[in-house]
Amino acid sequence: MTELLTFSQLTGWIGHYLWPFFRISSLFITMPMLNSRVVSIRIRLILSLAITLIIAPLLPAAPAVEPISGAALLTTLQQLAIGFAMGLILQIYFAIFTLAGQMISMQMGLGMSIMMDPVNGVQIPIISQLFQLISFLMFLAVDGHLVAISVLVESFSVLPIAPFQLSQLALNQIPLLGGWMFSSALVMMIPAMVSLLVVSFTFGMMNRSAPQFNIFSLGFPLTMLGGLIILMLVSSQFSGIFIDLTRVGLDALRDVFFSV
Repeated sequence: MTELLTFSQLTGWIGHYLWPFFRISSLFITMPMLNSRVVSIRIRLILSLAITLIIAPLLPAAPAVEPISGAALLTTLQQLAIGFAMGLILQIYFAIFTLAGQMISMQMGLGMSIMMDPVNGVQIPIISQLFQLISFLMFLAVDGHLVAISVLVESFSVLPIAPFQLSQLALNQIPLLGGWMFSSALVMMIPAMVSLLVVSFTFGMMNRSAPQFNIFSLGFPLTMLGGLIILMLVSSQFSGIFIDLTRVGLDALRDVFFSV
């Protein structure tokens, strides 16, 4: 009686589906929008499994590695690291809008107006929450999630499922993305911050010239009103800024993993 499934066939089947699943699931676990507490881990795993079953037949053949061996453990850790690194880059990209909201909130005097962020599980200013929701919706509107998945699929051709050296990845670019995050948020909000600084300077001059005015009770609501008007004017350019930042963020996602 012949064996229906040999050990080598079982090993190849595991390598063909299991290791791509590790890379895909690690990205979906850390990817913004999907790593929210409102998205169940079961949904993320089902989505990862579905995409794995779709793209696995299109991927290069995985090497035959013993499932219980040091090489298999190393390959598994590398697949998880690639997915986590991709998710980290997307986290840095979306943090730009959260940080920009925090900057303008502090300048407007709304820094104490905070609410729970369901995505990160922390409390952030309400304007940061607004910017974050807008960025999520616009990212979905421009099919950014599909581009991120396509980059993930292309990574299997550039970095096939096999042990490799970390020097093949441009990991030194990831810390530089932190500086890009802060500079982009500052450039995004600097017109509003400078305008609010002029408003605060004006109230300071009024306080010096007419001390009898209660500048604190008068200045706070006017500063908030001016901030909302300035924020409305800045938001009219939000789409163009978002497209530019999205292009840079997705290019950075490619550069880290496609510099082999």
